[in-house]
Amino acid sequence: MAIPWLSALKVIPWGDVISHAPSVLEKARDLMARKPADVPPHSMATPNVHDDVPSLGELKNRLLAASVQLDELQQRQIQLTQTVSELAEQNAGLVSAVSGLRQTLRLMVVGLALSFVGLGAVAYKLFF
Repeated sequence: MAIPWLSALKVIPWGDVISHAPSVLEKARDLMARKPADVPPHSMATPNVHDDVPSLGELKNRLLAASVQLDELQQRQIQLTQTVSELAEQNAGLVSAVSGLRQTLRLMVVGLALSFVGLGAVAYKLFF
């Protein structure tokens, strides 16, 4: 049985999410600022299936394939860090919007309470 959306949203600790949003944004910016040269190179060596020494052409082909794969991985990493940064910025925007809505809600509750007090005073004055 699926959990209804409203009860699922009530389970999420929104206070924690809101309080951690600025640190997530900072970490995403730090991740974007980090240079790709910080990552240590991994060995691309693969053991030979046979004891035969690969030819120079085969080694060149392996090197080209590894170079293409490395370029693709670097592009993916750049795209992922940009996505994380954009999500963190959107999260920070949501946090500011939620805090603004909370303040508006507080003002509306105070206004509603004052209007009930005023209506109660008018009703008391008319009937008593």
